[in-house]
Amino acid sequence: MRDNVGLFLSKRASLSPNLEAFVDIASGLRLSYKALNERSNQVAHMLRDRGIKKGHRVALLMLNCPAYLEAFFALAKIGAVTVPLNTRLVAAELAYILQDSGSRLLIYGEDFSETVTDLQARGKETTTVEDWIFVSAPGGDPNAKADFASDYERLREQSPQDEPELAADEEDMLYIMYTSGTTGLPKGVVHTHNSAMWACITWSATGDVQLYDRYLLILPLYHVGALTPVTANVYLGVTNVVQRTFDAAEVWHLIEEERIDTSLAVPAMLNFMIQVPEINQYKHERLRWIMSGAAPVPVSLIEAYTARGIPINEAYGLTECCGPATLLTGMDVANHPGSCGKAFFHTDIRVVDEKGGNVKPEEPGEVIVRGRHVMKEYWNNPDATKKSLRGGWLYTG
Repeated sequence: MRDNVGLFLSKRASLSPNLEAFVDIASGLRLSYKALNERSNQVAHMLRDRGIKKGHRVALLMLNCPAYLEAFFALAKIGAVTVPLNTRLVAAELAYILQDSGSRLLIYGEDFSETVTDLQARGKETTTVEDWIFVSAPGGDPNAKADFASDYERLREQSPQDEPELAADEEDMLYIMYTSGTTGLPKGVVHTHNSAMWACITWSATGDVQLYDRYLLILPLYHVGALTPVTANVYLGVTNVVQRTFDAAEVWHLIEEERIDTSLAVPAMLNFMIQVPEINQYKHERLRWIMSGAAPVPVSLIEAYTARGIPINEAYGLTECCGPATLLTGMDVANHPGSCGKAFFHTDIRVVDEKGGNVKPEEPGEVIVRGRHVMKEYWNNPDATKKSLRGGWLYTG
């Protein structure tokens, strides 16, 4: 088997064809792995018919929906490169990323029609996009599609369901995910099929993920904290129950109704969830853990969940290592508050001084990470790449 992330879906569809893969809460659509793979294959043929080839960049601007994963795995199979776009960015910020990445095609959701119309009107001086594909929203406006765009569902339904010819191997690019750009313009983090595969292996080996688990996705798929776990879920045979956008009250309903085993939320989400007035109405007996990242979880918040019998696991990671770096599991969270935990499987961690020497415990320093899930480079930015990747280590700053 070739190390192509698109084959994760093909193989899972073969092994577990009837297992639920994607439960789309917004539309009510429930897709088995067989159905999700067939739809993804249709998208692969659709994109090839529109001239997308190996190495071409295709941007995605959507809220969480089946089309996101269909396109992601389709692009992986045909060797094209996904460029996930942060849905909170304005047109000017998106234009920079589209131009920097050289994206040729944009698949966008109805929610962003106004923004995309703005982008398209700017012309080729500000974007390299030549083709625009529109994805309707559940219960959306039937007249929302702009004249310059093609309809995703119509194109998909007209395409064959057979497996496309694979066009990428392990060292080829899989996606370019842009960082927040807090210290300047956003940088495009390049991950290959190999680094993404090892992130999935790292995640599953360390994070207590099991075949037939049911995972509640509440983070946006443009974020590495969503895309890596969901890709790993396909690899492992986990059902993804998906909120289109985060709704704290609905989370508890879904945990009970959909028999959720695991989830991942940032601390702000955990805070909103614990304050839901109806929280005591819902059962959560299957819920093994909720993982959190992006910021430390306050001890008081951990204690509030622990009192309800819900372990909070804290992860530290970053886009440049495809997510996983360190993990603090429920028992250690209580015993070592403030710690970011231990290194994930297949991951080395050091804390170093300005000369690259290890610092002593409790001394400040720079975290550096080594593992096969670390990025290949920053797109079009050799200086930043040279600064961050040194001697096989990722310097996090």
